[in-house]
Amino acid sequence: METITIDNKKYVVVEQKKFEQLQEIAALKTAPRKKLSLKKGKAHAYKLIDQWAKGK
Repeated sequence: METITIDNKKYVVVEQKKFEQLQEIAALKTAPRKKLSLKKGKAHAYKLIDQWAKGK
């Protein structure tokens, strides 16, 4: 891992394999999203459309 300075900003250079490992670890820490049933998804979509329409 090396540090590079460009325009007074520091950047870190990492090997491709280590970067992929870091991405995998970060992905495991995020909680998976819940899947909605068709009925619940449709209700949620209508709710969002109503909020969007009120905002206009």
